[in-house]
Amino acid sequence: MEKKKVIVVGAGVAGLSSAIRLQKDGYAVEIYEKESLPGGKMHVIEKNGFKFDLGPTIVMMPDLYREIFEYAGNDPDDYIPMKRLDPMYRSYFHKGTESIDISSDLVKLMKTLEEISPEDAVGFLKYLSSIYERYSVARDNFLQRPFRNKRDFYNPSMIRKALQLKTFDSATDSISKFVKDEKIRQMLTFQTLYIGVSPNNGPSLYTIIPMIELLYGIWYIEGGMHKMAEGMERAFLELGGKIHYDAPVDEISIENGRATGVWVNEKAEHADYVVCNADFPYAMKNLVKDVSAKGKYTDEKIDKMKYSCSCFILYLGMDRKYDDLEHVHTFVFSESLDQNMEQVFSGEFIEDPSIYIVAASKIDPTVAPEGKEGLYVLMPVSDLETADYDWNDPETVAYYRTKALKAVSDLPGMSNIENEIISESMITPLDFQERFNAYNGACFGLQPTLLQSNHFRPQAKAEACENLYFTGSSTHPGAGVPIVLLSGKIAADELMLDDNK
Repeated sequence: MEKKKVIVVGAGVAGLSSAIRLQKDGYAVEIYEKESLPGGKMHVIEKNGFKFDLGPTIVMMPDLYREIFEYAGNDPDDYIPMKRLDPMYRSYFHKGTESIDISSDLVKLMKTLEEISPEDAVGFLKYLSSIYERYSVARDNFLQRPFRNKRDFYNPSMIRKALQLKTFDSATDSISKFVKDEKIRQMLTFQTLYIGVSPNNGPSLYTIIPMIELLYGIWYIEGGMHKMAEGMERAFLELGGKIHYDAPVDEISIENGRATGVWVNEKAEHADYVVCNADFPYAMKNLVKDVSAKGKYTDEKIDKMKYSCSCFILYLGMDRKYDDLEHVHTFVFSESLDQNMEQVFSGEFIEDPSIYIVAASKIDPTVAPEGKEGLYVLMPVSDLETADYDWNDPETVAYYRTKALKAVSDLPGMSNIENEIISESMITPLDFQERFNAYNGACFGLQPTLLQSNHFRPQAKAEACENLYFTGSSTHPGAGVPIVLLSGKIAADELMLDDNK
């Protein structure tokens, strides 16, 4: 019997996750990808002997990374060998004059917290217990299941579980009930930025992110995060799947309320099912041109939805090593994190940014020439719609480059970094919009507000079109690589559920 054909639009992490599962389960899957490499925003920049992950850099929940290879029948260690990082990261405060190393070893961590505040060490343990209980409810009842119909959520059992999540206060307010020291509070709330939402406004449930780091650790994939994308590509091809690179999809073909394939380079490619990994808002406005197939996601609604922040990233090849920069991951906090977050999400020029530095060359000799250091410097900034500044203006780029380099140069042993750069690349919100079709340049997709989460978030199964499925950070369950991997699983499962009816 001839295999049913599935076309996947985009070789991002979620698209690859769906494609591997469907190919393994007997479908003939073909991926059409606009870039020349797999991974979507999990891309790579190689220049002058330096190699940088373009987007995601932190491996959390490694079991979810490994699971997709196990599903394909492979040993994950053959594709993504990992090492655990301890300490996980260093945090700097007060212009680099004070630092704290954070370990996922509870014994080491408790000693660190007790030295800062014995009272808050007790509060930290109470926070950990409280958020772990809520995480268990979310993991088992929300993160790994679709909400195809309203009754999937609006029933007495699910309402009780939703109330157990206690999502109505912010991450900052929630942590403040347990911890009073400002530095500890900041280290337990800033991770909401991993999914593009402010700790001062994002639902308190997202304090599960630091909990996941602390209980399960942070890992590094040897060779960099893009090895995950390369490994998934390899696993997919080994199963017999096909990938077409440099092949941007122009439209999803829809006939009589049913997806029938895609248009690529003015040619129709037919399929029994379509899985779209292009960013959901972009896809609904640009790829789904049949108005009736958009359902409630009209162009007007897409414009009114709330979007995550974006990022300005410098990729710096340095002419020397920095012994004082001891860890792969380093966070540098603004003197006023509240003001910093307000400016990121209001669109004002950011006066005193917080930044995140990755120095993978600390533990991986393959990503920089010998004796050199590669520095990935990320600053959260407003999405394009919100920003009061224009990234087409060279003065805007120069302003934020100067701010980023100043924040790095405040750190010990790094005062001369601007004169030690021998290779430089950058990514702005415009690049995220133009290269990766991130709507408004919002590199984490739709903001995970209460009214854009769970059953309120776009679901895997298209609501107004048959045989069409969506996956990626703007769909349920949300952003972040582990969660996006789950999104790919949900889309594949939903497709197979319909196919087997």
